[in-house]
Amino acid sequence: MKKFLAILLALLCFHSMAGADETPAQRNARMKWWREARFGLFIHYGPVSLTGEELSWSRANSNPKCPNKGTTPVEVYDNLYKRFNPTNFDAAEWAGIAKAAGMKYVVLTAKHCDGFLLWDSKVDAYNISATPFKCDLCGELAKAVRREGLRLGWYFSPMDWRDPDFRTERNAAFIVRMQGELSELLTNYGRLDVMWFDFDGGEPLYDQARTYALVKKFQPKAIIDNRLDLGVNVSNTKMLSPFADYYTPEQQIGAYDDERPWETCMTIGRQWSWRPNDDIKPATAVIGILARTAGGDGNLLLDAGPMPDGRIEPRQVTVLKQVGAWLQKNGESIYGTRGGPFKPAEYGSSTRKGKTIYVHVLKWPAGSVELPNITARIVGAKLLNGGKAEAKQTPEGIEISVAPGNRDPSDTVVALKIDMDAMKIPALAAPVSR
Repeated sequence: MKKFLAILLALLCFHSMAGADETPAQRNARMKWWREARFGLFIHYGPVSLTGEELSWSRANSNPKCPNKGTTPVEVYDNLYKRFNPTNFDAAEWAGIAKAAGMKYVVLTAKHCDGFLLWDSKVDAYNISATPFKCDLCGELAKAVRREGLRLGWYFSPMDWRDPDFRTERNAAFIVRMQGELSELLTNYGRLDVMWFDFDGGEPLYDQARTYALVKKFQPKAIIDNRLDLGVNVSNTKMLSPFADYYTPEQQIGAYDDERPWETCMTIGRQWSWRPNDDIKPATAVIGILARTAGGDGNLLLDAGPMPDGRIEPRQVTVLKQVGAWLQKNGESIYGTRGGPFKPAEYGSSTRKGKTIYVHVLKWPAGSVELPNITARIVGAKLLNGGKAEAKQTPEGIEISVAPGNRDPSDTVVALKIDMDAMKIPALAAPVSR
């Protein structure tokens, strides 16, 4: 173990600036698949599912430098793993559900803030191999995700609220363990596509330069979120390092931004991990969130929390498959598109690629949808669901009409064919519907 850590630290020192010379063109090429994917599955899981409470946050505080003030006593929470035995876990089923939902990548909470590891770690014994289940959940999911042709991401909490050295005068010892854990995730499971760090609003004492260098050394093509650098009173929309590729609005749809990549992370229920009798968003709501997110030029990472036995709750699966069915017909208006040119507003949103603008009508006014005019000429209009749509273009604006019987209660997508590249049209604010 000591020899492994010595080698690790040497690599980190040597490669502390690895990736710093990446050109904008190289970054765009690396992120191309992610920007085109638009939709991913977030999975929050761990022994806490036995209580039905929130992951990590339900743990009582054992470190005054950490923000959790949960109701589950430490001696109870930290021993849940002894009863954690999700015998109905099926990695192929999880990956298949993501595929059926029309998702293109999967991000698993390999380590959340409570410090429990979902892989067979040699750095910290507080991991899945110490449970009755024993199976390396990360390893099984990695294989299943790739078999489905999906991309793989790890959520990794750099903070550890259970570690007694974290944010103390002994923080250096914590850093060695944390970077050792991270190195296992980066080297044990093949290609990694997304590295999803988190933050808790506290002081970010994670040796960021070397931690970024570790990712760049072992997984140079991985796309990295912005949260490793975030700390006290810092918004999740900030990108404070050149190594951060995108920012991460949480539980809300980000504002229109076609300059900086972003991803909304949101729960399908009311909390991140599984909760009995949770209020589950209907498919119509999820489709609307996806359309507004893509219309703002962002991605949606939608969370599902599996149950204690390892299954994703059937109610959640039903919703996800309904979203997938909608994407089967309307996916061309989401995948590979950019947001705009009409910014999200009361009517809905719009996306674009090539010479097509896709208008996502989520809320119909009494008559037609009115949008501002554009510098291109509309040469055709149709519904992606096969019905008829009308688009009247005048110097004053564009009117889109669809008969009520042809409207999709989730999202009516009108494809407007235009006579120029849609990306050359500046973003426009849509008027309030009358």
